[in-house]
Order: sequence, then structure tokens, then C-alpha cells
Amino acid sequence: MLVDSHCHLDFPDLAARLPELLAAMADNDVGAAVCIGVNLEDFHQVLALAEVHQHLYATVGVHPEYQDVEEPTVERLTGLADHPKVIAIGETGLDYYWQKDRPEWQRQRFRTHIRAAKSCAKPLVIHTRDSAEDTLRLLAEEGAETVGGVMHCFTENWEVASRALDLGFYLSFSGIVTFKNAVALKEVARRAPLDRILVETDSPYLAPVPHRGKTNQPAHVRHVAEELAALRGVSCAEIATATTENFFRLFSTAQRPDTP
Repeated sequence: MLVDSHCHLDFPDLAARLPELLAAMADNDVGAAVCIGVNLEDFHQVLALAEVHQHLYATVGVHPEYQDVEEPTVERLTGLADHPKVIAIGETGLDYYWQKDRPEWQRQRFRTHIRAAKSCAKPLVIHTRDSAEDTLRLLAEEGAETVGGVMHCFTENWEVASRALDLGFYLSFSGIVTFKNAVALKEVARRAPLDRILVETDSPYLAPVPHRGKTNQPAHVRHVAEELAALRGVSCAEIATATTENFFRLFSTAQRPDTP
């Protein structure tokens, strides 16, 4: 069984096709997926998916790209996270690619998420773009290693990877690792400890080869696993087993589904 550790099934272009996407997951032995919260206004849609489908989970958080939305507090996040299907805090982090002008509000929001995760003892789902140094610094300053989490859609070099691993975080690989020009990322995928990696789609974005440029979906996480297997010289079954075990170890409140 595979687990898509990061997707956005509540986004309109996927929500309208949900039965089809769930059937494709089953056909590809993708037995579970995490629907990621990106703002509080739409969190009810994310949670509804997790409540209706045993093999879907939810997270709660406010993505650093979202500015004109309800600003999270520790109390608000922990209150929403007090639900058995909410397995993590995030998506949170720093994005200096899209948001270059006001980095301080991002850093304060990120600290709020870290403090909420520590308060409710649930791991973090981390977004970082052009901001690795500050992301790692804030994680260390706030003691995020006590709850851990995942560096979602990891695209950094081995130095950043090793520092994240030292903080107790997992690395999640997306379809980007299948791209021909992702040379440094492929090296990270070869070197990362097998017991500290996850796979994801970030669908509807970042479709892996051979679907690059098309709308992504959780079933395509199999292509990510196949690429990791090829890079590491092991079977796809070994990657599937390891990443699934890693997922349930990290997200320890997630109940394994009875059936895929």
C-alpha cells in the first residue's frame, strides 16, 4: 500500500471528480491520502472529506501564500486540531518566492503554527520556498523537534536535508523528483535514510512523469515511488512498505484504514 501524504482534494478541479479519483487510488493501491488545510475559511471542506472517507485524513493550517484570510492563533489551531481525523498542523512555513515584501508576518505566523503543534502534540507539515535558512532557524528556535513533522515537497540540497533530518523531520518527495533536471534532488532521494522518507503528489499540482503538465491526482503517487525505487536500486514494493510505515509512525494519531 502507498500513502499520498499531501494532496488538495477539496480544490475545485479535484472535488468535482472525487469518485473517479478515489477509484483510481484503489486501482493503484494508494490506500490513504492526506487532505491539506491551507486556510481556516475552507477547513470545513477538508475535514468533511476526512470524516466521510475512512482512508482520508486532514490537517489544519494557513499557508504562507495566503494573506487576506483569518489569521490563526494557537488557540484556534489547537481547537480545530482536536478531532481524530486531523493528524497534523499545517500547511505552514515560509515562502520568500511569492511573498518577498513582508517576511516578518510570515515568520510570526509560522511560530504560531509551531507553538500550536507543540500544544496539541501533533506534527507539522512544512512548506519552504527560497527560505530554507529561516525555516530551519525558526524550527530550531521554537523547539519543533519535540513534535517533528515533514518537509513537504522537498526540493532542497543535501545540506538542507541533513539539517532537517537532524531536527527529526521527514522528507517528502513529490513528482518533481521524476523531472530530468532535478539532479540535486535525485541525489537527496538516494541518500536520505529509508526510514525517514514519504511520498506525495501535492495534487492538483506537480504531476510526475509521464503525466507532467497535466492535473495531478493521488493515484499518481505510484510514479513517485517508482522513481525512488529506481534511484535507490530497490523494488517499488520496498519503497511502498517503508513510506507507509514511516507515515503511520510520524502521524501517530492516524488510524490505519481497514481496507484500501
